[in-house]
Amino acid sequence: MKTAMVGAVVAGAFLLGAGAATAQAWHKLPVLKETGVSFTDGQYRFNPAGRHHGAFEWTGRLRDTSAGDGHNVYLRIRVEGHGWVRYSGKQRQTVRMHHFNWDGAQQYTDDAYVQACRDLGSARWDNCSALLHVEQ
Repeated sequence: MKTAMVGAVVAGAFLLGAGAATAQAWHKLPVLKETGVSFTDGQYRFNPAGRHHGAFEWTGRLRDTSAGDGHNVYLRIRVEGHGWVRYSGKQRQTVRMHHFNWDGAQQYTDDAYVQACRDLGSARWDNCSALLHVEQ
């Protein structure tokens, strides 16, 4: 009887661990592309509440694809109804990025928006890729 009970507890712990590992797995982001900018090799994951503040963690390469145009590029991230956060790239370069987006008032995040843009200055609207919505 004790052996069966211990076996059940071990099996339950294993299944809980497998579920937590799945929640922390990396997922691929599609290539975000628009004239002058691309975001490639993108991956993301939603961390559980006890890890990195339950943040939306992401990584990838932001590239200025129109090196001679004199405009910079940036990536916009928005988590769970909070404001946009802007991560600037560098003109004529590809920049490797790895960041965490979270809000101190929340235990975890499970929904985010991502967009790659080219900064055309204050006189014109920036051109941006399609808005990507990711969920856990």
